[in-house]
Parts: sequence; C-alpha cells; structure tokens
Amino acid sequence: MMKAFLFPGQGSQRRGMGEQLFSRYPAYTATVNDILGYDITTLCLEDPDRLLNQTAYTQPALYVVNALTYIDRIAHEEKPDFVLGHSLGEYVALFAAGVFSFETGLQLVKKRAEIMAAVKDGGMAALLGLKMPAVEKILQTFNYTDIDIANYNSAEQIVISGLRTDILAAQKNFEASGAKLYYPLNVSGAFHSHYLKDAAENFGEYVKKISFSPPQIPVIANVSARPYTAALIPEGLTRQIASQVKWYESVSYLICQGDITFHEIGPGDVLTKMMGFIQANPLTAAEMNIIPPKPALKVADKVTTGSNGSVYPLWLKNFVPVNENGSPVAALQLQATQLGAESFRQTYGVKYAYAAGAMFHGIASQEQVLRLGQAGILSFLGTEGLTIQKVEEAVQYIKEQAGKEIPYGVNLWSHPERPETEDQLVALFIRHGVKNVEAAAYLGLSKAIVYYRVKGLYKDAGGNIVAGNRIMAKLSRPEIVEIFLEPAPKQIVDRLLEERLITAEQAEWSQRLPMADDICAEADSAGHTDRRMPYALLPVIRRMRDEAGKKFSGKYQIRVGVAGGIGTPESAAASYLLGADFIMTGSVNQCTLEAGTSNSVKDMLVEMNIQDTDYAPAGDLFEMGTKIQVLKKGLFFPARANKLFDLYRRYESLDELPVKDRTQLEERYFKNSLQTVFDTLIQQKDPAEISKALQHPKYKMSLVFKSYFSGSMTAALSGNLEIKEDYQVHCSPALGAFNQWVKGTALHPWRNRHADEIAMLLMLSTAVYLGDFFTSLGSSGIPPSRKTEQVLTGSVI
Repeated sequence: MMKAFLFPGQGSQRRGMGEQLFSRYPAYTATVNDILGYDITTLCLEDPDRLLNQTAYTQPALYVVNALTYIDRIAHEEKPDFVLGHSLGEYVALFAAGVFSFETGLQLVKKRAEIMAAVKDGGMAALLGLKMPAVEKILQTFNYTDIDIANYNSAEQIVISGLRTDILAAQKNFEASGAKLYYPLNVSGAFHSHYLKDAAENFGEYVKKISFSPPQIPVIANVSARPYTAALIPEGLTRQIASQVKWYESVSYLICQGDITFHEIGPGDVLTKMMGFIQANPLTAAEMNIIPPKPALKVADKVTTGSNGSVYPLWLKNFVPVNENGSPVAALQLQATQLGAESFRQTYGVKYAYAAGAMFHGIASQEQVLRLGQAGILSFLGTEGLTIQKVEEAVQYIKEQAGKEIPYGVNLWSHPERPETEDQLVALFIRHGVKNVEAAAYLGLSKAIVYYRVKGLYKDAGGNIVAGNRIMAKLSRPEIVEIFLEPAPKQIVDRLLEERLITAEQAEWSQRLPMADDICAEADSAGHTDRRMPYALLPVIRRMRDEAGKKFSGKYQIRVGVAGGIGTPESAAASYLLGADFIMTGSVNQCTLEAGTSNSVKDMLVEMNIQDTDYAPAGDLFEMGTKIQVLKKGLFFPARANKLFDLYRRYESLDELPVKDRTQLEERYFKNSLQTVFDTLIQQKDPAEISKALQHPKYKMSLVFKSYFSGSMTAALSGNLEIKEDYQVHCSPALGAFNQWVKGTALHPWRNRHADEIAMLLMLSTAVYLGDFFTSLGSSGIPPSRKTEQVLTGSVI
C-alpha cells in the first residue's frame, strides 16, 4: 500500500510544538537560530512575547517543526510515495522531496513570511456546509467581486479571502444562504487572493535566485493539484501566494492513484480531521479529468516473449497468427513494419509508418503521447484549447517521464486572429526542443510557423541542409497544400532576419527546401472537417507532391499520408494501396484508457456505430458556419447547435427572437435567461469583446450562442452528468467501425484499450489482410512469388 505525508500550514501552530525535537536535533536548531536571528526553541515552547501567531514568525516556526518531524519520522521508516503540504506546508513537502536543502527552505519561508506579513487590512473566513457552486453563486449574487476563494479544502469546507471589512460584512448573507458556520480567521492579510499579487511578484524575484533540484518524491502542487515538475517549481511557489489552495482536489488526485494511506506530519490534527470529509466524498477521476493509473499487468492478461522482453496482449491471437509464446509470427511482424515509407520510419525513429493525431483540449493527452512514444510510435499532443502553462506542463511531463528521447510531437493550431498564441507556442517548442509539429487549420503561413521551421535549419557533417524542426501539415485543400510544398515565403524570412531571430545562413537555406516534411491528407474526420473523400484527395496531393519535388531535384521528397476514417485493417490497407506513405488515426484513440476525456464520454463512444455521427457548426468558427463532425447518439448537441446557427442566420439580435424560440433556449439550452448568460460573459470576456457586443446586437447574440458550445465541450471533458445530453464529442465513423470489428472480444470494453496496442493491432491486421488480398490475386493469375515479394518489400504499397 502506498502512503502520503501531509504537512500542515498556518493555523496549526501552538505553544509547545516541537518540544522533543529541538534537543534531539541540536545542529539543525543552531542553524535555524543563525538564519532567523532569534531562538526558535523559546518562540515555540514559551512564546513569551506572543509572537507565534504573527505571520512573520508563524511560518518559519511551522516550517522548522514540520521539517524536523519529517526528519525524525523517516529515521524509523521508509520515505513516503507522495508528499503534499497545505500552503506553507508545501515548502516542507518540497524539502522532503529533495528539491532544496533544509536551510534553503527556511530562507525561502523567512522571505515569504516577511513579504506576506507586510500585507495589512485583509481577512479570511472559513465556511462550512456550502459546496463550491453555492459559494460561487453567493459571491456572484451579492456582487462580492473583491472576495476570492482562497482554500478549497473539502466538498463543504471552503475559505474565502478579501479585505477584512468585506469579509465581516459578508457574514450575514452567507449564513442566510445556508452556511452552517461562518468563522472569520485571525489573520492580517487576504492570503491566497488577488490582493497578494504584488507580494507574489516580489517573492518571485527572490525565487529566481534559488536553484531547485528535480523532486525525488512526487510533490502535489497547491496551485494545480498535480505533481510538480522541476521546471514549474519557481512559478508554482510564486503563484501559490496569490492563488487558490486546491487541497480537496490534491488529496482526491492521490486517492485516485490506488490504495493509499495519509499521515499528517507536524503539530495538531487539522489535516487529519479534514481527511475524513474528503475520503467520504472525494472528487472522481472524471471530475478532475485525469486518467487513473493502470493496474499492474497480470500474467493472464499479457505474455512476455523474446529476449528483449516484448509484451503482447493475450487477445492478439484472436486477430492475427501468433507463435506458441504469444508473439506475432516473424513474417507478419516484418510485413507490418514495411508498410508505407521507409523514410518515415527512419526520420522519426519509429516502428511503423503510423501516427496518432492530435485531438484538441488535451484529449490526445500527455499519457497517450508518452505510452505511444515508449512503444516506438509517433503521436502528437493535442494543445488547442489548453493554456500555454498546461502545454508546457505536458511537454515537461513527457520528457521527464520518458527518461530518454522518444518519438512525439505537439499540435500547432492556426490562429490568424490571435497570432500571439502561435508565437507563444512556437517559443515554447524551441525552448523545450520539440522537434515535430502537427500543423492544423492553416489557410496560409504565419510568421510563427515559418520561424519554427527556419530556426531549426542546420548543415550536417556532409554539408547537407537538415530541417531540425519538422512539420507535418494536416490539409484537405489543394491550394493550401501548394503553400506547404513551397519554400518559406521570402518576405516573412526577411522579417525574421531583420529582427535577428534567425541567421543569414538559415534565411538562405530556407529557400532550398519546402515548408513541410510530411503532408497528411485529412479526409472526413472527427471535429473540423471539409468532408473530403480520401480516394479523391490522396491521389491529387500525391501528384502535387511529385510535381513540386522536381523543384528540389528530388533531394527533399515530401511524404504524403492520409487521416480520416481509419479504424479497421481494410481502411488502413486501402490507404496504403492508394500510395499513402503513412496513416494517421484519431477517433479510435479517443476511446482508450489514456485519452484525456471523461469516462462518461468513453462509455458513450464505446457503444457507437458508423451511423452515429452528425455535422454541426463549430463553436470557434460559429459565424462562418464551419462544420464539425460529432457524436449524435443519445445527445441533443448536434440538433441544438444547428438550431442556434439557424437562429443566428435568420435574426439580427436576441431581441428579435420569437418568444417560442427564446423560451426554448432559456429553458432547455442554457437553463437560464439569455440576459443572465450575457451578464456572466461580461465577467469572463475581454472588455473589448463586451464593448463590441454592446454596440453590435448581432455580435452579442453570437457571444451568447457560442457560450453553449464552450459549455458543452467543458461538460464532456469533465464528465458533468447534469448536462450529459448536451455533450459536444468530436468523433468520426472510424470509431464505430472499430467498435464493430472488436465487438465480442476483449477489446470491446474501452478500459481494455490502449492507444499503442490499437496501433500494433491495426498494423499487424493490415499486413494479414494484404497478405490474403495478394494471395487471392495470385489465385487469379498473378504469380504467388511476385505477390510474396510485393508484400514483403512493400513495392506496390
């Protein structure tokens, strides 16, 4: 069984704490006295000047006692599997994880305490008996815009923070609204609120001077309720001062990891008492949008074969020929690895000419990318809809967990209306050495994508120009394909050179090779789609590629693959027979254990068939009427989304809507008045957008309608069962075809599905299908020897 150590924060101090520790660890005690400039033993045991409850003294004292308690504890038992601390306690957790020394931690805490103690006139109050939605509604109803939620400690234990006068004035309204207890805390500042923003920035300057080591034990961060990565520790400690402590989610995250016990390390039992409430009603993995860890492999589930310890699922024998030891027959493995372009496998260092495409909002998750990469399969992290911070955390996670270089890439979504988003992503890619990018939704080349491409150019030892930053462009329009077949636009390159972002050599080299290494012909797919037929699209793009290649004297041969509709061996085989250099899957990976969507969505997806999708307007391109392909079985979203676009097209403002339609929208779609929906948007949107909406009624209608789309996506990702019928789930018939293929087998339940095993199954089964296909041709007059040669060498496919 795993164990986690919990370190309490401010509020757990009491006179007499550490009584046995100071004499037991005199060296540490002397060091503390030198750093603090006063006697820690006298402060904690006697507190003659009543300083122990003052922030400047409380925080260092608690850090010392908690840390010494930990040192004493691990002298007699094994270190824990996880550590986390509440607010100030997080510093002890980081010390326990080896991120910094005892002395460095104390210096950090001393500085933090001094900065926070300087903040005056603040107040905090603990609330009992109200859940988070209720607290948020009260804050909104009474227009308490200057009060923040500071601590989310359990389902019905929340702490708010603000000016002391505001906190005291709010008591009557919270109690009248159902709070069982409203208890103002004895603090001097509005800790963990926006009032501490300047203090956080001040502390951040100090943190920059500190060197941090990677955690040796996972530390759950207060700010994110997820494990810290080394790169995010400075930012996390800086943000923590003015950000909410997500204690409820942090503990729930650990509960989701499996059998675990919790031990409070420090004075008092505040966290222990809190644990009872959390364990009785923890947040679920679906509510937190996390993937529970996979159970250990059982002999009955897997077989290990070969000298390299390769592991294959037992169910594989139901699909392809296997040896006595459960591994696919050697000839079949060879055939699967020879499908498609050899240069694809060499360039990316992968086993198959196969890629798993990015699904936005992190559905193509960091866990999925890591698992596929460790299996030697290329995949792309889905970034559209994620914050830059989330993307960076995911990239860091992949790099740190892999422990070595693995094949992976990251999605780069076109944002012509927000070029700064692309700029930030590309800067992140370059900073972290991301070498492969999946470019999507491009109608033209941006400065950011050109910069990414050109910045990676270099010459190898043989004097050849090498593209260190590779681009795979997902495209469905020939006129856009043409842009990626050409060198980088010279006018953009010249701007980059003027701004000294690239060298003169890179500028010159950029004109001697195309913008893309690979083009993925995107046929009718999940989400945004032009509804192209792969059998029409792929040959056209291949011919364009062949013609463009002449400009580069055959030196840079762009590969052309295909995506959309691939969920069975037959569809994969058809793609290779059409000349695809690689295939890309999408929807089939959304119904796996690693996919970053909710369990309730996966429960729906696993039961879908090929007829269970429909087309609806895209929320991000709502005004244009651009379509996305979504799941329709059991959902109202497609019909309601189309109805909203129809109303938008027919009317010029919300006021023009017929009473019947307006009532339907308010009662069924938004479950609130349209004016209330807009009032909420005023708090969320950029002031410029709101100003535009107030001046242009049609734009206001668009903002209100689009909030349905964002809400339906959020509900699906989080698994909000209250509005399940409105889930927006991007999906193509490929998943329905896959479901029918594996129906009645061990792969029917989605909890048995893993993205890397699906890739292996598709490639091996495709090789079997093609072998049978060419055998049938041989019996019709094609010599079997020629057929065997073609299958093994891939010369016709």
